[in-house]
Amino acid sequence: MLILYTTIFIHFLLFAWGAYYRLSRLHFPRGLPHRLKLLLHDFSTGYTLALAGILEKLGICHRYSIIRAILLFIPKTKEPELIIKDLVFDGVPVRVYWPKTSPAGNRKGIIFLHGAVGLFASIRTSERICHSIAHQTDSVVMCVEFRLAPEHPYPAPVLDCLTAVIYFMKKAKEYGVDPSCIAIVGESSGGTKATAICQELVTREDLPRMRAQVLIYPFLQGMDFNLPSYQQNQSIPPLFQKRAVKLGLTYLTGKTINVDGILKGAHVPPDLREKYQKWISADNIPEEFKARGYVPVVPAPFSEELYEQVKRGTETMFCPLLAEDDIIRQLPETFILTCEYDVLRDDGLLYKKRLEDNGVPVTYHHLPDGFHGILGAAGCGPLEFPSTKKCMQHVVEFLKGL
Repeated sequence: MLILYTTIFIHFLLFAWGAYYRLSRLHFPRGLPHRLKLLLHDFSTGYTLALAGILEKLGICHRYSIIRAILLFIPKTKEPELIIKDLVFDGVPVRVYWPKTSPAGNRKGIIFLHGAVGLFASIRTSERICHSIAHQTDSVVMCVEFRLAPEHPYPAPVLDCLTAVIYFMKKAKEYGVDPSCIAIVGESSGGTKATAICQELVTREDLPRMRAQVLIYPFLQGMDFNLPSYQQNQSIPPLFQKRAVKLGLTYLTGKTINVDGILKGAHVPPDLREKYQKWISADNIPEEFKARGYVPVVPAPFSEELYEQVKRGTETMFCPLLAEDDIIRQLPETFILTCEYDVLRDDGLLYKKRLEDNGVPVTYHHLPDGFHGILGAAGCGPLEFPSTKKCMQHVVEFLKGL
């Protein structure tokens, strides 16, 4: 009985804390629609994260284990028009989706990499997205079940993706795919992995060339967390500025790190800051994206200790915006989608500029009413946002045009 009362009391405290914290600290700009729905979505996310943190401190389970367990309760969806198989590509679990209709020849191949910072999403959480892409584009879709941090921190997840992608590209015809028409799609941190993989493959002469990369509100740099989008959207759910950095560093290091110094830029050596200033700077952000306010921030004094903890974050496989121009100019046609109310918005804008400066064709879409993670609500009926449908529509139209 005591355990029951204790459990009820903990839930009550979490609910009360969550309601106070959200209502007192969230910021909803006037242009952000569907605030109540977003508030409820964020409350459930924050509640789950808080409960998971308490259970971890009590020694019951790892905080990300409980989140993954909760995600298993997402109802499975049936898609009678698709053939779906769980396979293993060179040791990496994948799920492949084929339309049941008979094609005239080999189909396009679409590789999908999910987001959630490489910590708690899975093939299952991406089912609705993959169903929609396979069905609407009449393509073969392959989704990768890569290992997750913090048990398997960077670079293990991205190397799993790279392994599965290489296998798929080599064996494309065996799966009914045209090797010359394979595109890679990444959402959020999946966009990081998609970008990094495309950069890794440009020098591979033993593989077909990637036809296109599709980057949906991607994370692409960890040098400056005070760009306009980080300032403007720091308190907009679900990806707050501090939460984004905390989760990203857990993925990078497998540990929980105090992010205060990193938010102030103390982790970047002066020589690296000077070297990459030409690519990662608010000066490269169009003025219309600063309309909601931007104040230049002077970085905090450099901390050698902090840099040593996170120095692998300067590798291009984690921070693709740092790739050299000779790599960038070899990249395939690119689709980039950004959302106005997203801390990662400016990463996409900076990469768009780099690609265009190096002659890479870019299809760009910006959702003025969008926020981070909107694609995750695809196929969820009343939980969908209008920007969810717009996002999916833009992605599908681009892929159909390849």
